[in-house]
Amino acid sequence: MMVYVNGETRQYAQACCVADVIADLGLTGKKIAVELNKEILPFNQYETQELQAEDRLEIVHAIGGGQGDSFIIAGVAYQSRLLVGTGKYKDLEETRLAIEASGAQIVTVAIRRTNIGQHADGPNLLDVISPDKYTILPNTAGCYTAEEAVRTCRLGRELLGGHKLVKLEVLADQKTLFPDVAQTYIAAELLVKDGFDVMVYTNDDPIAAKRLEEIGCVAVMPLAAPIGSGLGIRNPYNILTIVENAKVPILVDAGVGTASDAAMAMELGCDGVLMNTAIAAAKNPILMASAMRKGIEAGREAFLAGRMPRRRFASASSPIDGLFF
Repeated sequence: MMVYVNGETRQYAQACCVADVIADLGLTGKKIAVELNKEILPFNQYETQELQAEDRLEIVHAIGGGQGDSFIIAGVAYQSRLLVGTGKYKDLEETRLAIEASGAQIVTVAIRRTNIGQHADGPNLLDVISPDKYTILPNTAGCYTAEEAVRTCRLGRELLGGHKLVKLEVLADQKTLFPDVAQTYIAAELLVKDGFDVMVYTNDDPIAAKRLEEIGCVAVMPLAAPIGSGLGIRNPYNILTIVENAKVPILVDAGVGTASDAAMAMELGCDGVLMNTAIAAAKNPILMASAMRKGIEAGREAFLAGRMPRRRFASASSPIDGLFF
């Protein structure tokens, strides 16, 4: 049977108890707390509490120094640094499975598409990516003016019951899908004044990125390459400059093609990466979602570890003292 453990699906045998899950995770004897279907489960019930299909377990432990390696968007801490979109999948089931494999906690939706807020008798995207499980990020995809983008955000807020977090993008043309930075400034100012928490798509331009931060955007999202191109990061030094000068989270958005691109973004010090086509257009989207998750984690760890300096010439890894010839 399938149960949810810390937001991820796992398969267990029928008549499985909570203690079995804890043992499977290598947590037996550890100082943990368990919540079953949003109710605290006393530790003396772990052995006797049987699980049912689709039960939800949250297992937590104490850490020092706040939120660990989380990052914060609009006052909310997120453990996953991979954000994903919902377009271009073959069906809603593939969408669900890919998002689960990615481990993402923030999921973008284009609110003017028919797969959300759609026909009453059709499938609804929000049944697949429940707002109870994910942070839904309305996206102004397809907007070419500040007015269109602001109107779309307001519709998204209404659709999601007062939701303030939005992803702003104002496009310049249909061929390149590059941002219209002038219109983006206007839209960002209007939305911030209207109480929105704005995550904003922009060029890989350090000046534009800083300006959007000063306007009050909660995160700045420079492109790696054109949307849907899969070309990877074209201007790493621009991204690095943006990261070094930012006081808000910086997330690469658009142009990632494979896991090494995601890892590179994280090695540059970005707080996260948002992607859609790189996963949805893969031959095996679910496997690619898993690869992207690992790429993000590896890149983040490499950044925290601090890479060795580059050298022009060789440097022996073994000492030469004591050679016998």
